[in-house]
Amino acid sequence: MRTTSRFTSKAVVNGVLVVGLLYTLLPMVFLVLAVCKTPGGILSGDVFSLRELDPLGNLRALIHEDGGIYFRWYLNSILYAGVGALVAGIVCAAAGYAFDKYDFPGKERLYALVLVGVLIPGTATALPLYLIASKIHLVNTVWAVLIPGFVSPFGVFLARVFSQAYVPGEVIEAARMDGAGDVRTFWRIGLPLLKPGVATIMLFTFAGIWQGFYLPYIMLSDEKLYPASLGLYIWNAQSSTEDPAMASVVFVGSAIVILPVVAAFISLQRYWRAGLTSGAVK
Repeated sequence: MRTTSRFTSKAVVNGVLVVGLLYTLLPMVFLVLAVCKTPGGILSGDVFSLRELDPLGNLRALIHEDGGIYFRWYLNSILYAGVGALVAGIVCAAAGYAFDKYDFPGKERLYALVLVGVLIPGTATALPLYLIASKIHLVNTVWAVLIPGFVSPFGVFLARVFSQAYVPGEVIEAARMDGAGDVRTFWRIGLPLLKPGVATIMLFTFAGIWQGFYLPYIMLSDEKLYPASLGLYIWNAQSSTEDPAMASVVFVGSAIVILPVVAAFISLQRYWRAGLTSGAVK
């Protein structure tokens, strides 16, 4: 009975893992095949066959669609996500470091507000951000998308955890005894020690901004300022209502747009894996 039970439990676990693997991989396989299919092959619903393949034709169609505006969107996404992740990494690291190493009136209450901010979804803050941006005349500008990405409550939370794990208080006290000011201590000692945490914050911020859709959707009306995610959404809507043949262009653009996020995760994995492990242990 025990042998049968063990065999059954292993079979169930392996079955669940196989289902999870298929659930994860099938959309990627579908995307890769759809990138290679002609518009007629996609519209026929026969995506998983190896007939009607024309990947180079689809790439040429993407390059020439709307005068090549896709690559303008792509550069916009790099600007929004790259600058936003860099500034957010430094700002969140400084805030988390301050919450960990300094005592000031209302510290825990202010930190509690930060934790509340972690629980609020981005879609709930998009409309208030739009109203604020309209008051200071930033709507339909690059800054309307850039500035909200500079601060992340979740990043501040992670930075405090990483500061507790990576920055010993004794080292800070030694720097102060040597005459280093607070700003110099942070830049010369705190920030280098927080490198795994900063890399983790930057990575998740980059992915969040890169995939973000709703904030650019309500902030921007000039298509030259669109990020790739919003531009592909507009094209997908057109393929559903006006030009079904654009489906192949949307699939090619969707495949290309995920490459920077994959590259960022691979290139920074030694930092963010160490950071997440430290945060979990802490």
